[in-house]
Amino acid sequence: MRALLEVILIALNFYIYILIASAIFSWLIAFNVINTRSPVVSTIVDVLYRLTEPLLQPIRRFLPSFGGLDLSFIVLWLLIELVRRIIVYNIYPLVPF
Repeated sequence: MRALLEVILIALNFYIYILIASAIFSWLIAFNVINTRSPVVSTIVDVLYRLTEPLLQPIRRFLPSFGGLDLSFIVLWLLIELVRRIIVYNIYPLVPF
């Protein structure tokens, strides 16, 4: 059972990295630093969008509009961190070896 919890924690950590990469790419596109017409960049952006958007869109529905600021990334990051801490501090110690 602990191995399953470890896999879940690793997946949550990996998803945080994907979330950070998605935020960085969105900033680079917004400031015209990278060209979205490039097939490689377009593929990376598409993959990041498909991985993050299913969880970000419901959060965006509940958050009020802050002009051009998208705070859904931060809210999702905090929710993932909350789940990680619940697993590490409350569930993991109760699971036998």
